Amino acid sequence: MLRLTEIKLPLNHDEQALPAAILQKLGISVEQLLSFNVFKRAYDARNKSDILLIYTLDVAVTDQQVLLDSFQADPHVREAPDMTYQFVTHAPKGLTSRPVVVGFGPCGLFAALILAQMGFRPIVLERGKAVRERTKDTFGFWRKQPLNTESNVQFGEGGAGTFSDGKLYSQIKDRKHYGRKVLNEFVAAGAPEEILYVSKPHIGTFKLVNMVEKMRAEIIELGGEIRFSTRVDKLDIEDNQLKGLHLSNNEYLPSEHVILAVGHSARDTFEMLHDMGVYVEAKPFSIGFRIEHEQSMIDECRFGPNAGNPILGAADYKLVHHCKNGRSVYSFCMCPGGTVVAATSEEGRVVTNGMSQYSRHERNANSAIVVGITPEQDYPGHPLAGIALQRNLEELAFTAGAKIIMPPHN
Repeated sequence: MLRLTEIKLPLNHDEQALPAAILQKLGISVEQLLSFNVFKRAYDARNKSDILLIYTLDVAVTDQQVLLDSFQADPHVREAPDMTYQFVTHAPKGLTSRPVVVGFGPCGLFAALILAQMGFRPIVLERGKAVRERTKDTFGFWRKQPLNTESNVQFGEGGAGTFSDGKLYSQIKDRKHYGRKVLNEFVAAGAPEEILYVSKPHIGTFKLVNMVEKMRAEIIELGGEIRFSTRVDKLDIEDNQLKGLHLSNNEYLPSEHVILAVGHSARDTFEMLHDMGVYVEAKPFSIGFRIEHEQSMIDECRFGPNAGNPILGAADYKLVHHCKNGRSVYSFCMCPGGTVVAATSEEGRVVTNGMSQYSRHERNANSAIVVGITPEQDYPGHPLAGIALQRNLEELAFTAGAKIIMPPHN
């Protein structure tokens, strides 16, 4: 297969435009073009009245090597890479020791799935509930029911990403195409096939619920085990070697191979690890607030007269400002056609997140506006000082919000 990049066509081109563009680019006849598929589709909206679609195409042709030789100087014609996921190993026969995955968010879900596909029959420990029970708790909290500190936006099957926009793209270089494995597994679990080629794929909360359940079912079918409402309270470490885990139900689970995929909100777990002498290092992160504005305004600003075109969908944006003091303020996790939701997992604190459905048809857009902070400048002296800073700000927000919404006493 050949991979062609930077194939530009008008926004409303017809079906024959793509094969015609391939023939023109390669200078070949119709008979030489065997097949093609769209690997990626993006858009260039700098000229709002003439928006272009930009394609990356994988093309099968006759005499491929001849064409490669003739296009050696053209960086936009190359051999398509092999994106097949390569398992690093497979479980030996008679395996008795099973790996344990702690946490069943995106990281734990895929760690468990790949371990199961390699035959290791992992045991997954998730402190929260299964995704449908967790959804009831989360939506109940949004409707003013009491917070369940073990089943909420942060904790439970699927992790925080289940109640988010379901974005599936990253700016990190992916030279081994691991991201393709993620997308393929999501499609196999019921995600729309367009996530394989649109430049900024997303899924949305309601679709993710069904998909997470299907992926869990595959893990179980391959010999894995999922234990919900089961928190790890302590590690058993002897001579710097992990021996097992003490669980919240008073059970002891022996294992020498554990993946900690607890997410950033498992603050008590980080405290437990630090108290046990496990090396913990503070890292930089970003902190800020969420803003909300009408989606129609964003569409008009980005797409002009083409706002509302179904191929373009709801517009997003990305903003960055570099301050004179060396800090950077930027938009993060922008949710087109989404809503701002309460995402706290601890009593007396406020945390927000953004959530969109697959359609992104809600009236408003929202985005986090955050500033980068560092241990050296903002929370020095202790590896968990960043958590203390987060809690302090969250408590201040909770107190300020209570003062605003509480009715006056008579």
